[in-house]
Amino acid sequence: MNRVIHPIEVESYRRLRARLDTSHFPPLTRAVVERVVHSAADLEYATDLVLDEGELEKAHAALHSGAPVVVDVEMVAAGITRRETVCRLRDAESGPGLTRSAHAIRLAHEQVGPGAIWVIGNAPTALEELLTLDAAPALVIGLPVGFVGAVESKAALRESGLPAVSNVSEKGGSAVASAALNALLYHPLEDHPLEKPLVRNTEETS
Repeated sequence: MNRVIHPIEVESYRRLRARLDTSHFPPLTRAVVERVVHSAADLEYATDLVLDEGELEKAHAALHSGAPVVVDVEMVAAGITRRETVCRLRDAESGPGLTRSAHAIRLAHEQVGPGAIWVIGNAPTALEELLTLDAAPALVIGLPVGFVGAVESKAALRESGLPAVSNVSEKGGSAVASAALNALLYHPLEDHPLEKPLVRNTEETS
């Protein structure tokens, strides 16, 4: 994807790198870490995120080959640029033992089937529901935020063995989830000098 980078973004990344050394990360991990840190102005994400370069490479290829992108809420969709997304929250209904966010994930799974990229930044119950389905995702960006269920749902995602981007703490949210997807979306299929702010992280903390 060819993208004109605004001078403000260039300067923002320069300041970010002056405060945080990301040069040791491999390309896609670096891309994700930097864009998440940039979106939140929070350097702690550099050690909070959990991701794997090999999984990101496969997800990057799937994304650029047209894999569907599913989001849990419209705020995540709004943050993802230059790509259509699937969000079924408006069609969903809550019920006994089922939140509206979880029902939306069921509806989306019925629509897109296997091989999608799932971006969850709001509801831990959406992530929990996804883990009960035979979704066979290309990647799960699981970064829900909150004091109830967020840490546990992200730990369950890591334990599932699915290809994933997650973080250890309660932090997360729509902006950082969409930023992680945008990092893969913006990263070129071949390295480009203007698009080289890119990443790998991770120290998984138990």
